[in-house]
Amino acid sequence: MREVSHMRVLHTNNAHRGLGGASLAYAATIDVLRRGGIEVDVFARDSKDLPNNLAGKMTAFFGGLYAARAVREFEAVLRDRRPDLVHIHELYPLISPWILPRCARAGIPVVMSCHDYRLSCPIATHYTRGADCHRCLGGREYWCVLRNCRASIPESVAYALRNASARRFDLFHRHVNLFMVPSGHLRDFLTGRLGIDPRRVVVNYPPIRVPPQPVADPSEGGYVAYAGRFVHEKGVEVMVDACRRAGLPMRFAGDAPSHPAVGPGDDASFVMTKSPADLAQFYRGARVLAMPSIWPETFGVVAAEAMSHGVPVVASRIGALQETVRDGETGLLAEPGNAADLAEKLGRVWADADLARRLGRNARLRVEEEFAESAHFTRLVQVYEDLAAYQNSRTDGALSCAASDASRCGR
Repeated sequence: MREVSHMRVLHTNNAHRGLGGASLAYAATIDVLRRGGIEVDVFARDSKDLPNNLAGKMTAFFGGLYAARAVREFEAVLRDRRPDLVHIHELYPLISPWILPRCARAGIPVVMSCHDYRLSCPIATHYTRGADCHRCLGGREYWCVLRNCRASIPESVAYALRNASARRFDLFHRHVNLFMVPSGHLRDFLTGRLGIDPRRVVVNYPPIRVPPQPVADPSEGGYVAYAGRFVHEKGVEVMVDACRRAGLPMRFAGDAPSHPAVGPGDDASFVMTKSPADLAQFYRGARVLAMPSIWPETFGVVAAEAMSHGVPVVASRIGALQETVRDGETGLLAEPGNAADLAEKLGRVWADADLARRLGRNARLRVEEEFAESAHFTRLVQVYEDLAAYQNSRTDGALSCAASDASRCGR
């Protein structure tokens, strides 16, 4: 097997206009690999390049089904660069999963990072109309249209069709050798609800950059912090209600300079962080960070980032958040959507300096041991080495986890 330092990996991603978690994880992974000596090539597209008119919408519509130009260009990259492995992230709408059979024909193994529920939900969240929704499971993507999950019938049709098409041609299950997920929660969903062989799913927590030193004393922080998008499923309204009940000051680092849930009499302020350094400063000024999501997050990057600074976290007891934050050890968990319970948990950390220091200290240790960039790199390189070794052991140059010998792939 080739030495890992000589391995060439092609990372593939379609960035979305909002630069969501998948794109951030993609960029962080590439940065970690390159600093670790892995040769990384990139095949990328950006939805911001689409014109905001009918032509752009039509390009996105048909590209999600089959992005012919991107597929041809991807094939050329495979021929020219001859990567040892392809690592895909997001493929819609400008790349499309039709690049995957090209990898199989070239005998190149594929790792797919599943950052969300894209494989089973057209809008990737399994959350719509203010509640969990799994109606599309089992080949019923038409529910995305019936419930108008994109709040636009044409967009809902496009999203439903591209998921249905990928399922109909079995593009992901047949041609992805290993599914990499950011939590045990998502692993259990893929294996339990989608029927993916557990041997083809591996957990690798997202890489979290650990600052040189934690905060000296989190109990001296001056506010309850929230960082993230201002969308309903993130539970901002619940946090505002909780902080009102507990009489606690709030500070928000989000994607807007205000939020409609915050009223004139609330002790609240907003900051627009423009760099990682700004966000780090925001975390370090907090006494506790709240992550009040009301949908099943697949990890909890914001929580882990705050924990890396030694700041305790109060998060919802839902999805992977109850895995990212260990209740009573690295933070506290509250019932999702329950402002009274969240207020009680936030108030407890706020008033008990010893508790805040203990949770913050344990949180920092957890990040160092399990979420740090070095831990992510070690796990990821091991996956690459295992797949490369398996590929080299094949006599016919092909690799497909759908074959009868799939049990060896993705261990």
